[in-house]
Amino acid sequence: MTSNFWECEIPKVIDNLYNLEILGMERANVTGIIPQEVGNLSKLELLLLGSNRLRGPIPLKLFNSSTVRVISLADNDLSGELPSTIVAFLPNLEELYLWGNEFTGTILTSISNASRLRMLDLGTNHFTGTIPYSLGNLRLLEHLDISQNDFSEASLSKDSFGNLNNLVELFFDNNSLIGLIPTTIKWFLKLQRIDLSDNQLQGAIPSEFCNLLNLGEFRLGQNMLSGMVPSCLGNVTTLRYVYLNSNNLSSLPAEIGNFKALVHLNLSNNQYLGGIPSTIGALQDLQELSLERNNQQGLIPDSIKNMLQLRHLDLSFNHLEGEIPNSLQVLSDLQYFNVSYNRLRGPIPHGGPFGNFTNLSFLSNEALCGAPWLQPCTTLVISIFLMRLKLRKKTLAATQNLLPMVTFERASFHELRQITNGFSESNFLGTGSFGSVYKGIRENGMVWAIKVFDLQLEGAFKSFDRECEVLSCLRHRNLTRVITACSSLDFKALVLEYMPNGSLEKWLHVNHHVLSIMQRLVITIDVASGLEYLHYGYSTPIVHCDLKPSNILLDQDMVGHVCDFGIAKLLGDGESVVQTKTLATFGYIAPEYGLEGLVSTSCDVYSFGITLMETFTKRKPKDEMFTEELSLRRWVQECLPDSVILVVDRDLLHPKNKLVQKKINCISSILQLGLNCTTDAPEKRINMKEVLRALQKIKLQFIKDITP
Repeated sequence: MTSNFWECEIPKVIDNLYNLEILGMERANVTGIIPQEVGNLSKLELLLLGSNRLRGPIPLKLFNSSTVRVISLADNDLSGELPSTIVAFLPNLEELYLWGNEFTGTILTSISNASRLRMLDLGTNHFTGTIPYSLGNLRLLEHLDISQNDFSEASLSKDSFGNLNNLVELFFDNNSLIGLIPTTIKWFLKLQRIDLSDNQLQGAIPSEFCNLLNLGEFRLGQNMLSGMVPSCLGNVTTLRYVYLNSNNLSSLPAEIGNFKALVHLNLSNNQYLGGIPSTIGALQDLQELSLERNNQQGLIPDSIKNMLQLRHLDLSFNHLEGEIPNSLQVLSDLQYFNVSYNRLRGPIPHGGPFGNFTNLSFLSNEALCGAPWLQPCTTLVISIFLMRLKLRKKTLAATQNLLPMVTFERASFHELRQITNGFSESNFLGTGSFGSVYKGIRENGMVWAIKVFDLQLEGAFKSFDRECEVLSCLRHRNLTRVITACSSLDFKALVLEYMPNGSLEKWLHVNHHVLSIMQRLVITIDVASGLEYLHYGYSTPIVHCDLKPSNILLDQDMVGHVCDFGIAKLLGDGESVVQTKTLATFGYIAPEYGLEGLVSTSCDVYSFGITLMETFTKRKPKDEMFTEELSLRRWVQECLPDSVILVVDRDLLHPKNKLVQKKINCISSILQLGLNCTTDAPEKRINMKEVLRALQKIKLQFIKDITP
């Protein structure tokens, strides 16, 4: 069966089909539980029930068939612990897919009895405990996935890898695995893809990986690995994708040029010292090179000009010196280039792809020049000469005063003033935490939103720098896009993508138009997607710190965009919590943030939960009806689930509508999710990955409910 919008359950009389060999109902909107009678189908070979809405535990009888070869129950809402006799009586089982459910407990040792198992996928569940040694006895296993579970403090032991000599794909990412990577990995000679990222693995990267001559994808990012990248990996001629970001790796091998087949290389957020080896230019198939946030020194190698397939080059947040090689103009496919926060000087190339890069690619360098937003290079030479003259006279203070003259942008201020009619009131769009936003229309008809910072306000300079730092590194459809920036001693502004439909706050509390349930749900999914990217999609987790409806902007298609990163925090060096004295907006701020100044990604989850409740109740957390005894959260909590109609925005429900109960069910699920986001204890809140997944499921259910 293929997907449709009609709900159905598996009938208990299914066992009357005693000759049934294939039960295929994937993506068929199947609800309810799996009846025990399925276990009576004595000739069943394929059980395919993935991507439905099945719930409850798996009936024990299901694992008692000598004929079953494939079981797929993935992407449902199944829960509970796996039966202790799992696969003990499934001698012919070859494929088992249980990913994307709510299973708990441990992976039982009895799984090794399925000696013919080739595919085992248990990812995205809540399994805990240790990884059983018995997995190593599955000699025919080709695909093993236990990613995104809760194996806290478990380690990768040599017995748990065992004799998996036929393994082709291994995914253990997004757990809390500790210890060393076992050297027995060298026996997995057929391995093509391995992902151990987002764990707590330590020690060096074993050189035994160099034995895996079929390896194509190598992911060890977001761990605590140290030492060097084994130079012998260059002998693995099949290696295409290498992600070693966010570790404590110390140096690049001079033999990096031997990795000739590489397409993506991400070494960001490490501790690399010394220079970038000139041999890197030999990576002529490389499309993405990420070396940002290291301690790289010296010059940008001219040999990069030979990497003609390069599309993404990020060298920001290092200690690179000298000029940007003019030869890089030949990289015609280059779409993203960032050398911000280095010590570069001299003219910026203007040919080839450099005509498309804004000043966000070159922020905070020592003395770059020649671009429209910078001082002309002739002026720069004079400034440098004067600085050196002052240095000879040892007048340090005067030299420090001259240094800013080199780097401040000035040319674009006149254009910004012109296209906003002198920042007139008629072009005024709104006020932010540190200034005002104006609409500007260029000669070519393009519309910009210009955020002008009020430099009289305390924290405005820091806010401008932080937004530049954060937004120059991020690319996501649900985050506001920075087009360019303008900075001088007495003027700072960001040029942002214009959002013609304004903020979510205006649609909720000012505009006369009413957003439908589906519109509000889609917008909150947009916002959740943006936050999930901030927390997990970039090498350094980023906390927005001030999420609220006024910081959610809507484009011409009503797509939600998170904006205003003026007080955002970057969690570096393995930090999960930082302390700050900067407070966000009252009513949306998490308790630990407001009381102790403790900021983590859980703070954004809390703010999102409050925003979610406001979106569907149309009540601000600072509404006059709320007091010390009654908050927005408590009001919603007391009315769920039986009296939810008392808190829902009355514009969303019309009693005569035949779908009113379906709408109530949908909103009730959303508000319950908001409550799960806003528990007082941050460790009890769900994370943004779980939030996004829950909202997407609610949306799918709502579509099914309202579709005739």
